[in-house]
Amino acid sequence: MTPETIKVACSNCNLRELCMPVGLQPAELRRIDDLVATRRKVKRRDTLFHNGERFTSLYAIRTGVFKTRVTSEDGRDQVTGFQMAGEIIGLDGIVNDRHTCDAVALEDAEVCVMPFERIEELSREVTALQRHVHQIMSREIVREHGVMLLLGSMRAEERLAAFLLNLVQRLHARGFSQSELVLRMTREEIGSYLGLKLETVSRTLSKFVEDGIVAVQQRHVRIADADKLRRIVNPPAC
Repeated sequence: MTPETIKVACSNCNLRELCMPVGLQPAELRRIDDLVATRRKVKRRDTLFHNGERFTSLYAIRTGVFKTRVTSEDGRDQVTGFQMAGEIIGLDGIVNDRHTCDAVALEDAEVCVMPFERIEELSREVTALQRHVHQIMSREIVREHGVMLLLGSMRAEERLAAFLLNLVQRLHARGFSQSELVLRMTREEIGSYLGLKLETVSRTLSKFVEDGIVAVQQRHVRIADADKLRRIVNPPAC
């Protein structure tokens, strides 16, 4: 897909606080505007970049939700993360100049294309940008640790509860409801990410409904009792 050549102004973007360094001087902000020369539309189920593809850019998600996935040796797809508006994807390509996963749009999406050479060049002049890139990388490491904890030591109920709480928290930071969300990913994709079978995800979600913790209507989820959900993840001490 050919990127659309639309000039983008980060300074006027409503996701600026999520995506770009805060506290920049006007002159620095104008330089940041030069980072993004194009926007790219990605249709639902289309791939933004593929595993093995040459790494050239980072992508700031303007609209939509993506999943990243890798293919295991036996040919199964393993979901490694879900990314939404205001988040940066493509960091996996920095280490070897090749992407190590696929990024697939779960709904029609739009991204800002930020050539990495330009980011490196500007980072030497705008220290806040360099620090911001380091923070994004650090956040990715912390997220990886969180996923390892999730998969290594939590029961199915705890995994799904933590996933729902994390999702609604991230959406709330983007101005959405604190208690309602639409799942853009399938239950099978959630299971792949959480290391659970599809049946286990469906059964656990049904139990949450029976216990009055959530209400579910197809992909629409309303968290009816966030405290109960939090207690599943962090049970009170005896």
